Amino acid sequence: MLERSELAENAINCLHDEQYDMPLNLQNLNHTNMLFMGGRETESLNGDWNFAVDLLDTGLRQRWYNMKPMPAEKRSEPWDYDPYVGETISVPSCWQMQKEKWYFFEGSAWYTKAWDYDAAVQDERIFLRIGAAQYDCKIFLNGEFIGNHYGGSTPFFAEFTDKLSAGRNWIMCCVNNNRTLDRVPMRNTDWFNYGGIYRDIEIVRTPKEIIRDLHVYLVPNSQYNLIHIDVEAEGSTDHVKITIAELGINTSIVLTEGKGSIKLEVQPELWSPENPKLYDITATFCQDQINDRVGFRQIEVKGTDIFLNGVNTFLRGISVHEDDQDLGKVVTPEDLKRRFQHAKELNCNYMRFAHYTHHEMAIKMADELGFLIWAEIPVYWAIDFENPATYQDAENQLIEMIKRDRNRASVIMWSVGNENADTDPRLIFMSNLVKTARKNDPCRLVSAACLVNHAKNKIEDRLVNHLDVIGINEYYGWYEEVFDDLIEIGENSNPGKPVVISETGADGFIGEGAIKTGFFSESYMTEVYQKQTEYLERLDYIKGISPWILYEFRAERRQNIFQSGWNRKGLICNDKSTKKAAFHLLADFYVKLKSQSV
Repeated sequence: MLERSELAENAINCLHDEQYDMPLNLQNLNHTNMLFMGGRETESLNGDWNFAVDLLDTGLRQRWYNMKPMPAEKRSEPWDYDPYVGETISVPSCWQMQKEKWYFFEGSAWYTKAWDYDAAVQDERIFLRIGAAQYDCKIFLNGEFIGNHYGGSTPFFAEFTDKLSAGRNWIMCCVNNNRTLDRVPMRNTDWFNYGGIYRDIEIVRTPKEIIRDLHVYLVPNSQYNLIHIDVEAEGSTDHVKITIAELGINTSIVLTEGKGSIKLEVQPELWSPENPKLYDITATFCQDQINDRVGFRQIEVKGTDIFLNGVNTFLRGISVHEDDQDLGKVVTPEDLKRRFQHAKELNCNYMRFAHYTHHEMAIKMADELGFLIWAEIPVYWAIDFENPATYQDAENQLIEMIKRDRNRASVIMWSVGNENADTDPRLIFMSNLVKTARKNDPCRLVSAACLVNHAKNKIEDRLVNHLDVIGINEYYGWYEEVFDDLIEIGENSNPGKPVVISETGADGFIGEGAIKTGFFSESYMTEVYQKQTEYLERLDYIKGISPWILYEFRAERRQNIFQSGWNRKGLICNDKSTKKAAFHLLADFYVKLKSQSV
């Protein structure tokens, strides 16, 4: 038994010590060591990895990560697991979609892959980047623990510099997707708990002296004539060169202790959904060079209205999950092109990316195509708002999302959460997240999907005092009955800020066994949308809407005969092609809204 081997040190600890995870839960792979990726060349590690599920965390207890490749006949004890031989899994993927026996598996799983290292240049630095892994990912290199990352939808980096051997190196990742009481989100959610390394995994080579971060934005001064640039670098040189050729900018930023800022007076062509103009920007520091494509625009709130570049803008939107009936949470360029095409057919100018950070390809595509984006972290439903570790997790996810996407013109709102009860600990928790968002990005709005007091028909969540835009989830015609309450909410609340209906809708099942009328019928879903659109025209306090949802998605809690593990509120079925009648009704309504705003 491996627990009696030298690897595990002693059998008592291996079998009975429930603190085995503590030395390996540093959460040291976080926003502080993110690396700006624009323009960097990478070496893909996607493909087949050796794989094993590990329900009891035997691998951490027995220290599988210390095991060296060894023929079976030369081993001094029987191995419970061989990291180098056995089942394989494709990366990126969700393990639920690879084999039926893994469909409901929640726990730890081990990934192992060999990588042959050849130094390309002297003094180069080597980083492992993982686009996302659900949820806790521990990284080991040649048996050495490098660190771990918390959060299932944001990227993280592990530096391998000076830890690599010439030639073959073994990379091991232990990925755990357990739902626990201290994670964000915690145990109870309304989407499927996929597991695995489900975004790209790659090697990044850089010079010794690097640009760590670059933040570029239009100063929100209503003059549209001032670009602000922040840069962070590591090295001996005291300046970073900045070039935006199309704007005639060729300048330097002086660094103090590795950080520097500059404001440039220039009048860029403004980015908007109608004109998604992007500029190429290059930053050079010693031998390191990065680039990005950045749009310049101003989003602001005046009273109860939202203004983009000084133009009063109504957000005609749709909510979206990352879910595919074949791939799970894995996103492909083809899938994204289809998503944006359907949003275009709906006549949307806006999308809510719920309830976690979506793939960076989606944000970049929104920049190119001209869609406004609500981006969100999964502070969802019941969170342990009194636990400092839970707040640390939420704040790190928020900063990682912001640092990854704050150069994207399409992102107009950071959302700090969804549907949390208004308690004192929650108010402290969420208001601190709002402060963190503003500290890390001064040019976007901050929102959250708040609860309505249906007994009083009033928005009285104390968090709204800290937000720029109030999101409300309302399901009149589905979970609530009286549509006139929508009118009364506005009259009772007098919010004084823009209100966006962040969710609304109804389930409509199409397929074998579908019913013609009543709950879960397509006709009933259409009736709900008809009433919603009729009432929206009477609600002057509403400045945007993102109905729930574009595509049907998996949800374990939805188990009646019409749902069968899927949320059926999608305007399009889970085949991502079959449109329901409500799709066309909403598209026609948005045409009407668009014509009224011209």
